[in-house]
Amino acid sequence: MNLEQFVHGAQWLFLGYFVFLNLGYMFLNLIAMFSLRRYMEARGVDSLPSVYSNFELPTSILVPAYNEEATITSSIRAMLQLKYPEFEVVVINDGSSDGTLNRLIDEFELIPFPEAYRIRLKTQPVRTVYRSRVYPNLRVIDKANGGKADALNAGINAARFPLYCGVDADSVLQPDSLQRIVQPFLDDPTTVACGGTVRIANGCRVSGGFMEKISLPRNPLALLQVVEYLRAFLFGRLGWSPINALLIISGAFGLFKKETVIAAGGYRTDTVGEDMELVVRIHRKLRKEKRPYRITFVPDPICWTEVPEDLKTLKNQRQRWQHGLAESLTMNFRMMCHPRGGWVSWFAFPFMFLFEFLGPLLEVSGYLFFALAYLQGWISMEAYLAFMLVAVGLGVLLSTSALLLEELSFHIYPRARHMAVLFAVAIFENFGYRQLNALFRLLGLLRWMFRRKARWGEMQRTARWSTPAPEKSRSEPTPP
Repeated sequence: MNLEQFVHGAQWLFLGYFVFLNLGYMFLNLIAMFSLRRYMEARGVDSLPSVYSNFELPTSILVPAYNEEATITSSIRAMLQLKYPEFEVVVINDGSSDGTLNRLIDEFELIPFPEAYRIRLKTQPVRTVYRSRVYPNLRVIDKANGGKADALNAGINAARFPLYCGVDADSVLQPDSLQRIVQPFLDDPTTVACGGTVRIANGCRVSGGFMEKISLPRNPLALLQVVEYLRAFLFGRLGWSPINALLIISGAFGLFKKETVIAAGGYRTDTVGEDMELVVRIHRKLRKEKRPYRITFVPDPICWTEVPEDLKTLKNQRQRWQHGLAESLTMNFRMMCHPRGGWVSWFAFPFMFLFEFLGPLLEVSGYLFFALAYLQGWISMEAYLAFMLVAVGLGVLLSTSALLLEELSFHIYPRARHMAVLFAVAIFENFGYRQLNALFRLLGLLRWMFRRKARWGEMQRTARWSTPAPEKSRSEPTPP
């Protein structure tokens, strides 16, 4: 093969990759648009007075916490104020080395409580179980460090109710989030898992667990992630849900049937992508058993979380995500094109493998190849511009379509200025940020390929969006 044949073949390889990548996302976008329209029509009854249906299933909220001193009390206070008939909050302190446990003890008046519970999933030893003297539905489990997956397994062992909701300790739920995310379990008894939307708390203001003001981050890096999260949830996951091919439920906010998760073996502690791996494994297990089931996504139950504001933390996060995705897909590779796999095996899994697993390698290689080939005179200006139109222009179209879905549906950001800023971000994020993100993901893929152990690392939290509750509200319990 001579140079001309190599260049010609490489051009078509990378152009074809980006064309099929964006066509796939456009297909998901169309599904999401129709799905969101139907959902918003059904949601119209929300204008009626809100009452409980008495059919809501009791739910345990599991909050794994490791060194979350900065945000833990605001997050737990928000969860205690949820509008839901019967729930409990179980915080799992996973051997924190900071003041997380002491903050919880002081804020919620915790006392040791001799409680025995059935160990159905193996975990690191539990040291002490605490109960709040102020909030009867709040318990805190103090255990030896074992990682997030191990902490969730300990929470499942302690959970008393048939559903559990996993929520990150740095997150804040809106008061009606639990009531909305449980709805698919009421509509379809075969539902075994449901995910909600994660939005960015940077730039907002939370006081005493209540979201008082919704605004955009001032930090440029956090602002870029607002559009990224809108795109990932509003048409990424919403597009997979109607065909029952959703492979990811965010570990920051997901609701599961406890017995289904226990039967699947709980969370694996040998992966950093325990949230995705569990969902893929549930698909695989239930498909193999030929059991009817639904794993779904609903767009309006919202969980607010803090995102990285510096490149080092963002790099570590995206490397960890890519490493976890690689582990999740390879650990369950038998799902690929399985005869009984349906949309999951024949569309979702190959799509995720080609465009998410191998995507960083092909994207970074494509950008480097076309830049080098143009500078060396191997390709014309027209060929280079055609590549940029496909790779960048269609990316802009997808980002702006996500903003359109947001504006036509939930309109979370109240001011016209917010949407103008986000529209500008949706354009400019395609010129540098997405390429940098692809590079971070490639580094994560290489770490997995060379069997480098992935680490969670330290999330540099500012918690500027959260302010403590007034003294009066601290002393007055909120009924469950």
